[in-house]
Amino acid sequence: MNNSRLLDEKGREIVKILQEDARISFNELARRTGLSSPAVADRVRKLERAGIITGYSAVVNPLKVGYSIMAFIRLNSSAAYLAKADDIAQTLPEVLECHHLTGSDGVMLKVVVASVSDLESIVTKFADCGISTTSIALSSPISGRVIVPA
Repeated sequence: MNNSRLLDEKGREIVKILQEDARISFNELARRTGLSSPAVADRVRKLERAGIITGYSAVVNPLKVGYSIMAFIRLNSSAAYLAKADDIAQTLPEVLECHHLTGSDGVMLKVVVASVSDLESIVTKFADCGISTTSIALSSPISGRVIVPA
């Protein structure tokens, strides 16, 4: 089954609902979509096999687990240092996301830390990968937005 068929109106609705509440039962998902429970279960399995749904997770409030600072670290780095930056990022649990970019910044990292000194320690670990620019997030008015399939 191709992705356009999987992402018909019901498929898009299933994907949206699961992003909002991954713990929803198949019975409740069926009720909300107007499908039977077996039909919903089958569709979810097909969406998983197609790689449209890649996993399920809990959303954790960083403040409640000791991380009071969220920051973005941009590395102005040559392509030769991308793999090194990736390797360092893989070892640090504070690194939530790592993105390769176009433009002068080759890498952007989203990190959470407990203190400014912890942030400094993280930035220092990337010193050999290029020139860094760090921005501390003051607030996040939009975060974890649901992806609505096109």
